[in-house]
Amino acid sequence: MKNKPVIIVHGEPNSIFLEIFFKTIKYNKFKSPLILISSLKILKLQMKKLNFKININTIDHKNFKKNIIDNNSINLINVNYNQKNAFEKISGKSNSFIKNSFNIALNILQQGISHKFINGPISKKSFLKKNYLGITEYLTKKTNSKKTAMLIYNKNLSVCPITTHLPLKMVSKKITKDLIYEKVYLINNFYKKYKKIKPKIGILGLNPHCESIHEYNEDEKILKPAIKNLFNLGYKVYGPFSADTFFLKDNRKKFDVAIGMYHDQVLTPFKTIFEYDAINITLGLPFTRISPDHGPNESMLGKNISNPQSLVKAINFLDKN
Repeated sequence: MKNKPVIIVHGEPNSIFLEIFFKTIKYNKFKSPLILISSLKILKLQMKKLNFKININTIDHKNFKKNIIDNNSINLINVNYNQKNAFEKISGKSNSFIKNSFNIALNILQQGISHKFINGPISKKSFLKKNYLGITEYLTKKTNSKKTAMLIYNKNLSVCPITTHLPLKMVSKKITKDLIYEKVYLINNFYKKYKKIKPKIGILGLNPHCESIHEYNEDEKILKPAIKNLFNLGYKVYGPFSADTFFLKDNRKKFDVAIGMYHDQVLTPFKTIFEYDAINITLGLPFTRISPDHGPNESMLGKNISNPQSLVKAINFLDKN
């Protein structure tokens, strides 16, 4: 196969993912074959509900050489899932379907058939429960990866949270110099590989204005020494910067990446600025994993008004790499 396929896991069946997938393949052409791991029944139900007509090519994932794979149809690896309606309420009912889908995808990736992987959204509450903070951590464990990072990527500015889906009261206890080093190393390697540059990275302080009324100030005790050490090692790392002004236009344009101490510190301003123009890349896995930057979005199920831009950008990135 000239271009290795993009392996796509549907994820939560009761989400907007198939809607944006239908829109993506109907209006865009890609070099890499797309292989969707989903349910044939759900595919047909949602296609009918959303008024799409696309041919389905069911393939055997156990013997790729026997399959004809192209993007004139939906290349489907069927995982059985029994549901009467196109959309139902998210529950633990879909957990085994999602788990089986991920297992098939990981098996394909481990065989070297592809290194390109996209997963649709899942419900953290129903699927991950309290075992993992997010899919980043789920895949880190499943692949026995030691160090990973969540990079929300845009060609103009990307962001990375030091801690991911963690309650705020726990954030300060988790921040360490080693964790900052880990994220900077992974981000630097990613930019050198895919953009051929050494990225300029701004690190945001934990406390407002990087100041604290408490005796122990994380910005002074942890961030400043870590940034100094990284800079002395040749990394283009600067800060800590006050988070309330970093994302002003004249400030953010000086950097390729902003590293924040917690999820919403960088994700909230980033999504306000770029909206759907972003993809979520997990750094440090043995393959390139991207997730469109949206969740299941139950409030928009079946309305056919979801924006596919993030999925288009995810596939375009893998198409070129």
